[in-house]
Amino acid sequence: MMKKYLCLAAMAACVLSLASCGGKSGGSQPASGTTAASGNAGAEAADKKEVDIGNGVLNVYNWGEYIDPQVLDNFEKEYGVTVNYSLFASNEEMYTKLLSGASYDVLVPSDYMVERLIKEKMIQPIDKSIVTNLDVLTDGAKNLDCDPDNTYMVPYLWQTVGILYDTTKIDPAEVEEKGFSIYHDPKYAGHAYMYDSERDSFMMAFKALGYSANTENEAEIQEAFQWLREADKAVQPAYVTDEVIDAMANGEKWMAIVYSGDGCYISDMNDKLAYSEPKEGTNICVDGMVIPANAKNPALANLFMNYILEYENSKMISEEVGYTSVNDQVMKDLSGPGGAYEGNTAYIPRSGYEKDEFFHDNETLKKELSELWIKVKLHE
Repeated sequence: MMKKYLCLAAMAACVLSLASCGGKSGGSQPASGTTAASGNAGAEAADKKEVDIGNGVLNVYNWGEYIDPQVLDNFEKEYGVTVNYSLFASNEEMYTKLLSGASYDVLVPSDYMVERLIKEKMIQPIDKSIVTNLDVLTDGAKNLDCDPDNTYMVPYLWQTVGILYDTTKIDPAEVEEKGFSIYHDPKYAGHAYMYDSERDSFMMAFKALGYSANTENEAEIQEAFQWLREADKAVQPAYVTDEVIDAMANGEKWMAIVYSGDGCYISDMNDKLAYSEPKEGTNICVDGMVIPANAKNPALANLFMNYILEYENSKMISEEVGYTSVNDQVMKDLSGPGGAYEGNTAYIPRSGYEKDEFFHDNETLKKELSELWIKVKLHE
């Protein structure tokens, strides 16, 4: 997926052993607390909790380019364990791997996939006696519809979908006024990228038409199909995924549909670019850490998830990848005065806007949209 820019080097090394700390170690370890910077009240209780780390090996399955490797290295050194870190390119790839019987200790799926995994009993509840840092979570990334009380998921990073555009070519007022419908303006023919994803692209159309991003109404689906066909004719977009990052940074086109994290990263390289969340609403997405039902080392998994929420670790990850931290203080510090993303319009996702929606798991809808999306790209 575009939002986790998967480089060739990462693909070549899809299973990474990051053991730099003297090998495996069994026995019990104190649970991770929180650095003073995060101000977590649960740190003292967490430090007193002894955790059985089993054989000292943690198997993590995450998106590519979605962590600061130093965080993994530090975790290994602090607890005397080994992290085997594997990469996937889509939620569906991860899900298929799980169905095959593969065993991991920590997964990082998106919210709609978490909904499916809970429904199918493929993940287990987190241990809140170990995961004591949940109180650092920002409001927009917790208590989601898919897991209202964070029983199964520890939020990791979050984002929205929006329009990244060149402010020297397109008037910001026009983007704000037209929203996704700017993709119907023929004066931008040949100057636009559209993300090659049926769910995100149909979301654009549904929102432009005033419908829910999760609609199952057949008439609305067909109307959205026609909307996308008209956009295809009007702006003749290039359908892309990862390549949009370098292309927009280099000014090859004037506008693109991107995830906010990629928008943040790209606009950090090109200050002519700005990011807009359309007023008609968009998709909000939270990627979260979960523990599979067949995990071999769930206690160590809980320890790792709690460690990720700590201030310094959350800050390192968010600063490295450009996606928004779920740690409220980190989010404020990185976007505030002197922060790495001060003034970057893409860093903080819009929160609490009534027209924004999370996707829900719906395989039937996804299959239909996939078939229609092929027709859009074939200009049928």
